[in-house]
Amino acid sequence: MAPDELKELKIQLQEQLDKGFIRPSSSPWGCPVLFVEKKDRGGKRSRVDYGPLNAITVKNKYPIPHIDICSIIGAKVFSKIDLRSGYYQIKIREEDIPKTAFSTRYGLYEYLVMSFGLTNAPAFFMYMMNSVFMNELDKFVVWVSLGIFPVEKGVAVDPSKVKDVRIGSSRKPSPGYYRRFIKDFSKIAKPMTSLTKKNAKFVWGPKCEDGFRELKKLLTTAPVLAQPDVTKPFDVYCDASGQGLGCVLMQEGRVIAYASRQLRKREANYPTHDLELAAVVHALKIWRHYLLGNTCHIYTDHKSLKYIFTQPELNMRQRRWLELIKDYDLEIHYHPGKANVVADALSRRAHCNVIEARPMARVICWEMDEIEMPTEQLVELYSLIIEPTIKDLVIVAQKQDPGMAHIREGIGEEKKACFTLDDQGVLWFKNRLVVPKDMELRKKILDEAHTSVLTMHPGSSKMYQDLKQKFWWTRMKREIAKYVSECDVCKRVKADHLNPGGMLQPLNIPAWKWEDIHMDFVVGLPRTQKGYDSIWVIIDRFTKSAHFIPVKTFYTAATYAGLYISRIVSLHGIPVTITSRSRLVFVSRFGNIRKLPSEQN
Repeated sequence: MAPDELKELKIQLQEQLDKGFIRPSSSPWGCPVLFVEKKDRGGKRSRVDYGPLNAITVKNKYPIPHIDICSIIGAKVFSKIDLRSGYYQIKIREEDIPKTAFSTRYGLYEYLVMSFGLTNAPAFFMYMMNSVFMNELDKFVVWVSLGIFPVEKGVAVDPSKVKDVRIGSSRKPSPGYYRRFIKDFSKIAKPMTSLTKKNAKFVWGPKCEDGFRELKKLLTTAPVLAQPDVTKPFDVYCDASGQGLGCVLMQEGRVIAYASRQLRKREANYPTHDLELAAVVHALKIWRHYLLGNTCHIYTDHKSLKYIFTQPELNMRQRRWLELIKDYDLEIHYHPGKANVVADALSRRAHCNVIEARPMARVICWEMDEIEMPTEQLVELYSLIIEPTIKDLVIVAQKQDPGMAHIREGIGEEKKACFTLDDQGVLWFKNRLVVPKDMELRKKILDEAHTSVLTMHPGSSKMYQDLKQKFWWTRMKREIAKYVSECDVCKRVKADHLNPGGMLQPLNIPAWKWEDIHMDFVVGLPRTQKGYDSIWVIIDRFTKSAHFIPVKTFYTAATYAGLYISRIVSLHGIPVTITSRSRLVFVSRFGNIRKLPSEQN
């Protein structure tokens, strides 16, 4: 031991000798003394390492109270009562005193009272507490604070336990103990827990670092969980994936606890039906003390689980699980996976999207923690953000756009008969709000109609039908179609409902020149002085000679037919076949007008 530890040990030995807790010993037993840090008042506390003695001790199986079982529903005032050196108030039998001997620099001593570190000390102490307070157990609540802090609205993480996480101390609490406060705990911790498997190579990669930082952030900002009320039914939301099982225990829309775990090796081969059922069984097992004897509603996104009780044929695994499920008073409901019902009620988005209140104190504290600046949160600081609606933004943009002023001046003319002005000077087109040529504003409207939580990525036709009831601008349908075609989410998720393309077929060798021709367009070119912006390419398959005709994108089928007669037919005659990469706008009409022999597409 260090000199300061020897000095402290001598002081504590003398103090315990004076109080009659220990005495000099000549026992054949002897365990070493260690020092541990005091977590409340600082300093050091001596503790005996009874590891060898505990290894050969017959264990006392007296039940220790479950940390989740408590009866503080509706309580507003909490009192903390602690026994000072509670173990030292229990004497040890004379024949067992020599077993508690411990060796020090100043001699061998043994305890006359129950010492900290003995394996059966917690169980016997709980037995004594229950014996003394047997008549009061159902009248008052004894709360053992082990990192969980009771508040009026429920339970929260004890701030003093997670303080070491924020300041980067080496005395960090185990995150797994607080997994009930963290949604998707197993999924976030998977990169780190995979390193603890047998024969696993320890490589701390970017995924492990990201998972560690995410757990640190969630642990220091864990929400307040509601306390269960056993007189009301429970709601359990379950889900399973290829990575793990997850479930949420709720009551009246408030989260009571989260639970999740990774899939075991054998479970990775389960079919989807069994995986979803395993999530239900997992929830019933871990929350048995809440759900057994109470009505509970199970919500799952796997519809076939609704009929598990009436299913005629079950495998052995399903039969075993069904026996467990039948012990509970539960109903299984189907809830679509796209519905966001497993959200924390305390962090749920407000019903009104115009006014939003954001807590600022924790954000400020996080930023100060990054630069290791000590902070103390005394009050909750909120900022109120009032966002204008889209209609307000359009009205402001109308007043600032010079094109809108030109339309206002022409109201009353025959060409602008569809435009009207209301009493507030807002411009309308057939009862539809006119949107000026502000690309940022138009994108905001398109985002709201396509990517908001209420729209769920509609197609271009559906989106146009929705928007045209309220808004109008030139080339509106074209911009909507272009916006939807560039949506990354739609490209990744939505299925292609078009028929698959056919196999490529070789074309017959032409018999003579200009009997079989190819045609296509080169588009998107800069506009010339005469207004041409595209090139119509016509190639003879036999001689490979070509004609390049300048055209405009808005040409009609009749215009294309006239050009074809004057530029191609007048020189080479009428072809036998026309082959195009995609169906041209004029092909069908041109075939009817000029009676082409055949057409290939």
